[in-house]
Amino acid sequence: MAEFDLFKLVRNEMELVESQLYENVKTPELILGEASTHLIKAGGKRIRPGFALLAARMYGDDLDYVIPLATALELVHMATLVHDDVIDNSVVRRGTGTVKYQWGNRISIYAGNFVFARALAIVATYDRRDVLELIADASMKICQGEIVQMRSCFNVNLGLKNYLRRIERKTALLISLSCQLGAMLSTSDNLQIEALRRYGYDLGLAFQITDDILDFVADEATLGKPTGSDIRQGVITLPALYALYNDEHRVELARLLSSPHECQENTQHIIDMVCDSDGIDYAYAVSQYYANRSKRHLELLPDTPVTETLQELADFILARDY
Repeated sequence: MAEFDLFKLVRNEMELVESQLYENVKTPELILGEASTHLIKAGGKRIRPGFALLAARMYGDDLDYVIPLATALELVHMATLVHDDVIDNSVVRRGTGTVKYQWGNRISIYAGNFVFARALAIVATYDRRDVLELIADASMKICQGEIVQMRSCFNVNLGLKNYLRRIERKTALLISLSCQLGAMLSTSDNLQIEALRRYGYDLGLAFQITDDILDFVADEATLGKPTGSDIRQGVITLPALYALYNDEHRVELARLLSSPHECQENTQHIIDMVCDSDGIDYAYAVSQYYANRSKRHLELLPDTPVTETLQELADFILARDY
């Protein structure tokens, strides 16, 4: 199932968003502009603007008024990625060098701040306090989630609740917000707005769990970054969490995962141990649970081509390999 086909209902608008991303990071400061556009050039799935546009398309064909919002949501996401790469000391993202790798930490921090500020300036043009407050609240929670993840590194004693809270703030919140805001700009039906918010939230959880699975099983060329990145950083995701609690070699695995040195030197061995357990299958089952739950929220929405596309997106999340 091709990503292109999944967004076919808003393909023209997605292309407008792409051009607006470049327009909104233009600056007379050459090095800041180069750093800010670097991640745009690397591409990406653009699922956050896609969801905002699809949610709005459910209520009308003219989406010009949603283009700025969709652009801002992707800029917020991009800003978090630039900062994450500084924190994680990442060299590669989306198959190319990170902003941190190309320009260093100081330029990266300023570029991330600049991109985030541009997003807020775009949102302010709507003169909608509720929209601005929701984006600000989600942004604060994303930062809180990153702190929780940072403090959780190499800690093998944390459970499922901690993991779900981390991925909620890492991924689910912004996808949920995209669906919610796209609907809020297009309808006053609070029941349907809430259904779309919950759809995005559950789908966001499924998306991140699938992402965590791919970190174990995808090849580097497909993934766009080194396999085992989470292990090297001490981030214990759902497949490893399952193995820690259920595999016969869990004592050895706990010793390895709690050691920064072992995680760097024996990444592949740890990957093999997790894959030999039922951790991958378990994580996939949990991802499937949330993807299926996301589709149930769509039952409260009108039966339209957009609703069908949102159902297909849930299926795509489970089947994707990048």
